[in-house]
Amino acid sequence: MPQVYVAAGSNLEPERRLTRALAELGRRFGRLQCSRWYRNRAVGFEGPDFINLVVGFETQLPPRAVQSQLREIESLCERPPGAPKWAPRAMDLDMLLYGDEICADPQLMLPRPDLLKRAYMLGPLAEIAPELRHPSAGTSIGELWARFDRSAHPLEPVPAGATSSRSGPRPRTAPDR
Repeated sequence: MPQVYVAAGSNLEPERRLTRALAELGRRFGRLQCSRWYRNRAVGFEGPDFINLVVGFETQLPPRAVQSQLREIESLCERPPGAPKWAPRAMDLDMLLYGDEICADPQLMLPRPDLLKRAYMLGPLAEIAPELRHPSAGTSIGELWARFDRSAHPLEPVPAGATSSRSGPRPRTAPDR
């Protein structure tokens, strides 16, 4: 059965919405493997900090069916249809990897091109699947994370239940794995 990895993020009531998204992902896909939650600044626009994590699960559904399920869960988490890309988000669920699948369809790019550019995707994925080989880069996720320049978009681990406060330690990178 293919292993799927999904980035989950929100910057509008993130604790409530991410909790709901995780419950729904578990209901639909079974056992989930989850990274820690991380706070990071909005990328591409000014707005509240995001809380992000990566979730892994196995499924027999084909990639497009998984993508459809993710859009349904986003809707349940109050993301309006056609929400602008560079704006605050109630919920964002992006499929990063679907097994070894490589797909260049603009509606479903696999592996997700942003995975190698975004700390909030690559870092949490490296936490839960460091030995996994990136299908097109041919290198392990852990190696890709070790080489990643984390200074531009630092991640701050966030304990569950502590997402509403921006106070505390300055953002830092996720631990090396």
